[in-house]
Amino acid sequence: MQKRKLGNSGLEVSAIGLGCMGMSFGYGPAHDKQEMTALLHRAVELGITFFDTAEVYGPFVNEELVGEALAPVKDKVVIATKFGFKIDSNGGPQWIGLDSRPEHIKAVAETSLKRLRVEAIDLFYQHRVDPEVPIEDVAGAVKDLIQAGKVKYFGMSEAGAGTIRRAHAVQPITALQSEYSLWTRGPEAEILPTLEELGIGFVPYSPLGKGFLTGQITEASTFGGTDFRSILPRFTPEALKANQALVDLLKVIADHKQATPAQIALAWLLAQKPWIVPIPGTTKPHRLDENIGAANVDLSTADLSEIAAAAAKITVHGTRYPEKLEQMTGL
Repeated sequence: MQKRKLGNSGLEVSAIGLGCMGMSFGYGPAHDKQEMTALLHRAVELGITFFDTAEVYGPFVNEELVGEALAPVKDKVVIATKFGFKIDSNGGPQWIGLDSRPEHIKAVAETSLKRLRVEAIDLFYQHRVDPEVPIEDVAGAVKDLIQAGKVKYFGMSEAGAGTIRRAHAVQPITALQSEYSLWTRGPEAEILPTLEELGIGFVPYSPLGKGFLTGQITEASTFGGTDFRSILPRFTPEALKANQALVDLLKVIADHKQATPAQIALAWLLAQKPWIVPIPGTTKPHRLDENIGAANVDLSTADLSEIAAAAAKITVHGTRYPEKLEQMTGL
């Protein structure tokens, strides 16, 4: 597996990471622990060194799964986790709002360290910007944790350019994690130039459009009540039908490259900047192999131009999230 550095921080990880959320949460019932442990071990064997989790995934159980599975190789991998949600354990754990108060950040770090079975959190993201807490206070709290040896690197998620600049001035940001793919291209206008200027790496989550860009989802697909795609505007039958043109484009390129649509979608991301590291999630060994194979797909300048020209003619239908969740969702 090729390696990439996240911006100017010096943090080096595999060119493709592994998003672990879906193993425990978000896409239906939690998967079998032994099967997911075996999948995490396989990822390490195949060269993945970058794993993404969060306390809110479950909550808590995803960090526990990742921590236990990777404990034997914890010195050889980079585990990223996140803070920033208020979790209520009354009547079953669930997130009920944002909370990035410095005292809360430090308390989350202590519990995440235990669940991940590490001495220091490799990369600690603010999961979502909390409008009630000055970002300088958030960055300052993480700076304290870094100085105390409990955190190595600071990250943010879904933050705007101005907020990134303010936080970076207090504690240098190593990586921004936001949604980015061929059907979610918002970061291109302002975020990517800001990251390049400041020397910050970029970690796209949902790089396969929550599964849509694999070509395995159609207008006839249905999603259970524990699969959050069941409430997403882009996953209504009408939107899926309208957005099929994007998958058709990927299939054409994939046929030329003897690859799959998913591999083209990931290769496209890798080709955008050398400091971009996508973190596709999966619970299936053959999909893990497929995603890793994307690192070996070479898209020429002509290929990228062809994709850009074709994609420019396609209008993506449906918003990412329902309006009330757009700012706060942790998925």
